[in-house]
Amino acid sequence: MTKNSILFICRHNSGRSQIAEGYVRRFAGDRWEASSAGFEPAEQINPLVVEAMQEEGIDLSGKTPRSAFDLFRRGALFGVVVTVCDDSESECPVYPGITRRVHHPFPDPAAATGSREERLAAVRAIRDAIREWILGPDSPIAGQSSKIEYPCLERKPLP
Repeated sequence: MTKNSILFICRHNSGRSQIAEGYVRRFAGDRWEASSAGFEPAEQINPLVVEAMQEEGIDLSGKTPRSAFDLFRRGALFGVVVTVCDDSESECPVYPGITRRVHHPFPDPAAATGSREERLAAVRAIRDAIREWILGPDSPIAGQSSKIEYPCLERKPLP
């Protein structure tokens, strides 16, 4: 059986996109090949994101943020590309073979403020919102989406 492919993109690939990839691998890994990347990859995944996902039984500690542009240059193909932060959708390159693009922004875990526990609580809330979306009827892996979708012909090419 051939799996569908999905790429989640956010600015640094250190939070939201990693969470989404982790959940798709966990809940739909038999049907979907999930990846994630960023436009300006961070040096590491946000430690609070790693901790929050470990609470869910998903280990992100060995993962490294990746560049969306490097994936593009290597000719990586994805049936669905999902941007999960406000500022990433307009910069997304045109990936060959895309059949669907989805934009569904979530707050940035790196923007959480307060004590460590307050920041972790904010990251947990973001994680939970992403999990609910991935498992819900509007998820791109559910085969439908109520969010605005952009045909790949409207995307701008790499600079």
